[in-house]
Amino acid sequence: MTAKKNGASPDKRREYDEAFKAEALRLASESRSTQAARQSGISPKLLYRWQQAQLVAEVGSEEVACDPEVRQLRARLKRAEQELAILKKALVSACLKRRLG
Repeated sequence: MTAKKNGASPDKRREYDEAFKAEALRLASESRSTQAARQSGISPKLLYRWQQAQLVAEVGSEEVACDPEVRQLRARLKRAEQELAILKKALVSACLKRRLG
């Protein structure tokens, strides 16, 4: 077996701190995962594993996390939260216009 020319061990893996992971997961939740992975400088597969680990941690069980109904409900919840954020911004904008106008 030969060593790599740069002197790094082939078994050496980079480790990421929790803040980096959290930021990458936040980016992935706001955009496409592949874009977030590229932006963070990590593999899309690694980001996917982090997303799956986060999902399992949130629901407490790998079986529940893999359930298609849970996935569908989570997607609906995410969309509803996005719509709520848009409506809140629109309400603030309308109130400001009313006060100034």
